[in-house]
Amino acid sequence: MTSPRTAHCHDAVIVGAGFGGMGAAIELRRQGYDDLVILEREDDLGGTWHVNRYPGLAVDIPSSTYSYTFEPNPHWSRLFAPGPELKRYAVHVADKYDLRRHMRFDTVVEGAEWNEEESAWDVTIAGGEVVRGRFLLTATGFLSQPKLPDIPGVEDFAGVVMHTTRWDDDVELTGKRIGVIGTGATAVQLIPELAEVADHLTVYQRTPIYVSPKLDGPVPGVVRGAFAKVPLTQKATRLVGTSILEVLMVAGVLHFRDLPWANALGKRVCEAHLKRQVKDSELRAQLTPDYDFGCKRPTFSNTYYPTFTRPHVDLETTSIDHVDPGGIVTADGNRVDLDVLVLATGFNLWDVNFPAIRIVGREGRDLGRWWRDNRFCAYEGISVPKFPNFFSLNSPYSYSGLSYFTTIETQMAHLGRVLRTMRKRDAAVVEVTEDANEEFLVRMTGLLGNSVFNAGSCATARSYYFNQHGEAVLLRPTSTLSASREATRFPLDDYTYLPKEVATLSV
Repeated sequence: MTSPRTAHCHDAVIVGAGFGGMGAAIELRRQGYDDLVILEREDDLGGTWHVNRYPGLAVDIPSSTYSYTFEPNPHWSRLFAPGPELKRYAVHVADKYDLRRHMRFDTVVEGAEWNEEESAWDVTIAGGEVVRGRFLLTATGFLSQPKLPDIPGVEDFAGVVMHTTRWDDDVELTGKRIGVIGTGATAVQLIPELAEVADHLTVYQRTPIYVSPKLDGPVPGVVRGAFAKVPLTQKATRLVGTSILEVLMVAGVLHFRDLPWANALGKRVCEAHLKRQVKDSELRAQLTPDYDFGCKRPTFSNTYYPTFTRPHVDLETTSIDHVDPGGIVTADGNRVDLDVLVLATGFNLWDVNFPAIRIVGREGRDLGRWWRDNRFCAYEGISVPKFPNFFSLNSPYSYSGLSYFTTIETQMAHLGRVLRTMRKRDAAVVEVTEDANEEFLVRMTGLLGNSVFNAGSCATARSYYFNQHGEAVLLRPTSTLSASREATRFPLDDYTYLPKEVATLSV
């Protein structure tokens, strides 16, 4: 028996109240849809910038590139803005665009199923309530499902255990013996902060990371004033930042085979940075990746490498054998006593995040099972055959460039074009065709052959870019300009449009 709420059909149900979900809501409102419901499992909006609050949290690309282009923020305090400012920006966007009234917090979505009779999506919430929407948009983010380490004994540890996504500010860290498992982008920000307060810090590294200099610092008030008064100045700054990221990511990583010099440049910058900051050759060797630049997401820091030269900080590269109540034992038998164990072990993308909830489309097709039994793909990174009126905002081949906002706005443009076409054709249901999806997959697969993921040496990177089949299908292997252009030029007949009267007769 369904909830009475099911009787009402919203224009759209959006899952996730981060920047992706808010971008989708803004676009839907632009297209005339106002009866929206945004379901969020956390107790407030902001996505990753609400959930994460570990010490040192900051955006890991220049702040100038990390905002909606239609809603620039001239008030970033630093070139790489700290996490609380990103949270405040999210709140600003929600308030300015009147999105909070659509949001329901502390609402865990368990699954969604296409209702053929009603030509709508039935979304089930924990507890049994069903919310219905004409459209379903999932904006659960790429990094929303924490990955816990598969290490024997973690549950037996007698001290405090914290994953970086569930940071507890009440835990006293000063003077403690702290162990950190993981050296990804989050750990690069966190480790120097922990070193400042720990009595002893041991970092357990499985895979080193490429770290380049961080051209960071406070943004002078006069500059922020110029950004606010003359928006063109901020647009120019954003263009420069985006162009640099394009060279690093698109040229150096996605065009690895054709432009090896670009990849070599990124690698040399990071290696020179390491050599300047770490004089000990043995330690430097431990911190040097043995895979090609870009196989794993690189990051920026001026304090990460020097942290390991401090007398009370140890880098442990021997694999962990097990955890016992008092600490960690490595495979060589070495044991370290710990008071606090921090899990900077990243996120589980490919087992539970694509999709993050169970989604069932036409003919009982389960999206997660279908992707895993076949191949991960979404047309233009947003649509999937047999899933009508459904737009997945964190899908295979959707992530473009290094700024998430590039991806969000590309998808907003694609969504807007589909909705306008539906209106012109008086359609109630829209669905991408199997042929269009297959052609897109073939094209993306072909382009990936030129990337560092296929043509480089990535076997030891252990990167979340790769799924369980060894395919790097997260990033769209084109320039951001190309992705933006295609969002407004894709063939409209790559979708089928079912008129209202036909949709009614067909059920």
